[in-house]
Amino acid sequence: MKKIVLTGGGTAGHVTPNIALIPTLKEKGYEIHYIGSYNGIEKKLIEELDIPYYGIATGKLRRYLSLKNLTDPFKVIKGLNEVGRILRKIKPDVVFSKGGFVAVPVVVAAHALRIPCIIHESDMTPGLANKIAIPRASKVCCNFPETLDKLPAGKAVVTGTPIRKELFEGDSARAMTFCGFKETRPTLLIVGGSTGSVRVNEAIWSCLDEITKKYNVIHLCGKDKTNKDKPNTENYVQFEYIKSELADLLSLADVVVSRAGANAICELLALKKPAVLIPLSLEASRGDQILNARSFEKSGYSKLLEEENVNDTSLLEAINEVYDNREKYINAMNTAHQTDAITKIVGLIEETAESKKAKKAKSSKKKKDEKDNEASEN
Repeated sequence: MKKIVLTGGGTAGHVTPNIALIPTLKEKGYEIHYIGSYNGIEKKLIEELDIPYYGIATGKLRRYLSLKNLTDPFKVIKGLNEVGRILRKIKPDVVFSKGGFVAVPVVVAAHALRIPCIIHESDMTPGLANKIAIPRASKVCCNFPETLDKLPAGKAVVTGTPIRKELFEGDSARAMTFCGFKETRPTLLIVGGSTGSVRVNEAIWSCLDEITKKYNVIHLCGKDKTNKDKPNTENYVQFEYIKSELADLLSLADVVVSRAGANAICELLALKKPAVLIPLSLEASRGDQILNARSFEKSGYSKLLEEENVNDTSLLEAINEVYDNREKYINAMNTAHQTDAITKIVGLIEETAESKKAKKAKSSKKKKDEKDNEASEN
């Protein structure tokens, strides 16, 4: 049986594309294993799918002064040793990495063991983890054509992001029942990512009375970020995090307010959902979400609202502008060049795995021929 190791973690965006690949990989006959951190979000998400999961020690380089920048390198070294043992035990044909700091030791160890790696870069420009991984990768998948100029020639392939099939199977009627909405009205969905956004949450709450005059509002606040002073009403519901019901909520939504992580916005594009994108500011990130959001606004898929400009007035105006012009945004998204990312990426995985087997067979034949020649000479 063909074997593959998937890796990626730290946030849901580094895990869900891997999850999207799993059904097709199973259909192709792959035995699937997953390497992630000891207790990251990826552990829970993958173990629910009954995929063998291996936790390793992880560390990351922070862009600010922290004592952890002194201790985390030792965690990375420990993780490298753990990954080496795991990979020698599994003996995978190929590794696929969706990125995040947890993936770095996996790619480094696999490269050292001559196991081919394919990595995926979602954002316009590669992050630090993938900058380390790219020289060790056989192929680099990406979302944006602009990214090709920032990657080694011959390695980069524009594939798009794998989208989970269940996201296309949402039921708006189920969502109405789940949220307890009685009145049919335009629906606004606020998604701040798996950790939520304090800035966006506070802006929503400050103009909630005005928003709920027009919209049914579904607010995904993030872990431990719900507001007890804003109880659910017939037109407003809040949740920390949603998993299985997300497809239904997206189906019901007429407008989405979202961060601008590449995976999230590619899902909105695939579902043709007009959005107000509020990227992480430069104070909290390396600016990748800003570039993603600018690209989508330029293409006419969404409206960009810089985080530093977010307040109750600007957010309400942006939401209304997108809703009132939603057909324009949908028409622009209909012209987007959509790629079947799952088929493309699994195709690359198959090619890479077969190439490794061919090299191994050729090497074995060469050794056998050499042995036979030595025997005949004696």
